[in-house]
Amino acid sequence: MRLTVPTLLTLLRIVLIPVLVLVVYLPYKWTNFAAAAVFALASVTDWLDGWIARRFNQYSAFGAFLDPVADKLMVAVALLLIVQQHPTKWMALWAAVIVGREIAVSALREWMAELGQRAKVKVATIGKIKTIVQMVALVCLLYREPFANLPVFYIGEWLLAGAALLTLWSGFAYLYAAWPTLRAERASAE
Repeated sequence: MRLTVPTLLTLLRIVLIPVLVLVVYLPYKWTNFAAAAVFALASVTDWLDGWIARRFNQYSAFGAFLDPVADKLMVAVALLLIVQQHPTKWMALWAAVIVGREIAVSALREWMAELGQRAKVKVATIGKIKTIVQMVALVCLLYREPFANLPVFYIGEWLLAGAALLTLWSGFAYLYAAWPTLRAERASAE
């Protein structure tokens, strides 16, 4: 197994998960800033590993497997921490939508790959937009405090709601792209 720079960045993202959890539970006033910084760093490594892989042709099978796993783990843990700190029905709903879609789309991609149809459910532009909105929302929600008279947490709540709606939209887009294959499989089984 060859460890490329993008793969090392992905591994760093996984290592940052327990760091995020630890920082959130530290009994200091600055932990919200540190938690937001840790998550922001992880988000940047997500973008950077893809850019480096494309720019310098540093692809690896292990990296291709690990990258989406690291992304989903980091987002799920951040959502879990946020919902625990702010247990409202809306926060729980948005988190459930985001995590549920990630599980469903991952399963859909795996199944389509087994059929040799993985390209039909590749990452689309709407998925990339969703990721950006989601990452900014999570940084805001982890930071929590007003900044320069901006209600950061409130902005984060609205961005998370937007990310959840984009999550549904992109999930339906992937399902729509896979639908002909899903229907063909069902017809051949009957």
